[in-house]
Amino acid sequence: MKKTLLGCALLGVLGLGAQAATAQEFDDRWYLTGTAGFAIHDGDRHVSDVPIFGLGVGKFFTRNFSLDLDLNSVNPEKDGSELNWSNYGAMLTGRYHFNNHDRNWWPYLAFGAGVLRHESEYSDPAGGRPFERKDNNLAAQLGFGMQADHDRIAMRAEVLGRWDFDNRSVAAPQEDKFLDVLAQLTMAVKLGPPPAAPVEVVEDIVPPPPPPPSCADLDDDGDGVNNCDDRCPDSQPGQTVGPDGCPVAVTIDLRGVNFDFDKATLRPDAEATLNEAITVLRQYPELRVEVAGHTDLCGAETYNQPLSERRAKTVYDYLAANGIDSSRLVGPSGYGESRPLEPTPQTLPGCKSETNRRTELNVVQ
Repeated sequence: MKKTLLGCALLGVLGLGAQAATAQEFDDRWYLTGTAGFAIHDGDRHVSDVPIFGLGVGKFFTRNFSLDLDLNSVNPEKDGSELNWSNYGAMLTGRYHFNNHDRNWWPYLAFGAGVLRHESEYSDPAGGRPFERKDNNLAAQLGFGMQADHDRIAMRAEVLGRWDFDNRSVAAPQEDKFLDVLAQLTMAVKLGPPPAAPVEVVEDIVPPPPPPPSCADLDDDGDGVNNCDDRCPDSQPGQTVGPDGCPVAVTIDLRGVNFDFDKATLRPDAEATLNEAITVLRQYPELRVEVAGHTDLCGAETYNQPLSERRAKTVYDYLAANGIDSSRLVGPSGYGESRPLEPTPQTLPGCKSETNRRTELNVVQ
């Protein structure tokens, strides 16, 4: 019976240990204990107060909770006799520790339960050999203590009250329990290497793949208009395009460079406008322009065509004379009356449109 109870208690402790995590933020090593102390017995037992000794095994399962299996024994003398009296215990004791990081000693509360084995002799009233009593009963204990921890060794000092639920005592048959006080010192030796510091696991967060590009994100011909809005997806590099991605004619405005009727000479007011155009051409040296001349709708087309060429030549010469390299000038080109800005009648005097008698600078791609 004794071996069965002790085996069950030990298997219970080992089972709890198997469920504990192997990597802890506290010292979770198993430890062996050796205990020595003094047992002050309940007076109703009629036995002496004697030393108590024990061995055990234990483990911290959290930073604040440990569990020990302790085996102990006492062998006091019965009052006024030489009869044997022995008490063997197997106690499972939990301890709640009030410990923290900034010191290596702390108080704790102890509480536990177990089995006590009684082996005692009592006198034969007839004077024969003493009778012997051997039986087991439950026990519980409660107390407090102080623990100091240093590397592999820990020391405990504690006082426990142990209730022995023995209702078959020969010395006190009217009692069903006894309260003994145990004052004891315990040394614990930790087994194995100290636990490694917990390793912080940094999870690599893989960002989700970017969504596939839409037509609003693409510009296949590189003209600055996205594919969704580009109605001319094959425009050439360097072309000037409109909001729809299609090429547009770019003209440097020479409004004010107009000519008198049937004339190809510059008017004084035209030079100010041409000087502004020269400033723009100097600011953008990569621009090439076509110098184009136009006429109104008066007169025959065969007459207006050379007139428009002479007007273009006048502007061309003025630009070249003012520092614009001829490699940047295309023409001069005359378009006669073919590109009027104002569609006026072709009979006098309505055909005389000063707006149509003009010269333009058309940007060449």
